[in-house]
Amino acid sequence: MGALDGLLVVAVEHAVAAPYASCKLADAGARVIKVERPEGDFARGYDALVMGQSAYFVWLNRGKESVCLNLKSEADAGVLQGLLAEADILIQNLGPGVLDSLGFGAEALQAAHPGLIICNISGYGTEGPRKDQKAYDLLIQAESGLCAINGTPEGPARVGVSVCDIAAGMTAYQAILEALIARGRTGTGQIIDVSLYHAMADWMNVPYLQKRYGDFTPQRIGLRHPSIVPYGAFDCADGKVVLLSIQNEREWVTLCDQVFGAPEMATAPGFASAAERVANRATVDAWCAAQIIQHDREANIVRLSAARIACGRLSDLDDLLSHPQNRLISVQTAAGPVEMLAPGSMVRGETRPYGKVPARDEGGEAIRAAFAQPKPA
Repeated sequence: MGALDGLLVVAVEHAVAAPYASCKLADAGARVIKVERPEGDFARGYDALVMGQSAYFVWLNRGKESVCLNLKSEADAGVLQGLLAEADILIQNLGPGVLDSLGFGAEALQAAHPGLIICNISGYGTEGPRKDQKAYDLLIQAESGLCAINGTPEGPARVGVSVCDIAAGMTAYQAILEALIARGRTGTGQIIDVSLYHAMADWMNVPYLQKRYGDFTPQRIGLRHPSIVPYGAFDCADGKVVLLSIQNEREWVTLCDQVFGAPEMATAPGFASAAERVANRATVDAWCAAQIIQHDREANIVRLSAARIACGRLSDLDDLLSHPQNRLISVQTAAGPVEMLAPGSMVRGETRPYGKVPARDEGGEAIRAAFAQPKPA
């Protein structure tokens, strides 16, 4: 039995952010009805790399039912009205004002259904001069300053996954769970507004605070850390790369003594404190690199691990496919079972079932029959 068994979620959604949140609700046992436009969620066409299906769509839409509705049609709008009359949660990430213009504004819905929890996901929120601006993940990565601190000295870079969409989906999911707890106490729902910009801006608080209060601007330094040295990637004798992370002075002393066999370097001028090492980054990194390049990667991993120094391997996607820590789940799709990386949390002693990824409008006929509103006499 899932924690959210018995709850009905209506997800008027597309792309990544809202589907991420509704997928987590489905994983927890809620019945999630995905309302797609007549041609389907455009994320179905992002690629065709998973047995002819989109990797994005397969990842984010397990455990849902699909109904395609043209909300400009009176009959189809009536189906959505019928769904919302019984729903516990509405999630939507259509463009700014779109659902309102179709007669499904949040305030009117909550007045009609006081227990309904409504979560609106947008690009920039409901206030401010950019509230009506369309937004996608890369645009928000740039607008939020993320690209300014991600990349190399030669130029900014996009984070290689849809990190702003995912941040918004995670934020929406936790806010919905809080609203469910509150509804259990008060009997009333909430209207929740989440935006890609504000979700990522929250994640940007460290560089924000560093700049605002310390006039410190983190630089784009690739796989290095802007304010800790040594912390980053180093070449090994076999051409592979190891990453190590020094978090405090105790670890720095241990690295110099037990790993590099040079205890005197821990207190050498330019090396003796975190601030000195940051100011002397090139020299410190070069000295560390000269020690590490003497050994193959796995030998370095053994030496660092024995000294309890945090370290890791720079994995490519082939390494990811065979990573020994992977947990995998199997999900049914229209093209057959797909094996994918498991969600990040697990409950001890529980084997959670994961529902099928629906084909476009796969449950549409039954949903329209069950929830269609009767025409007035």
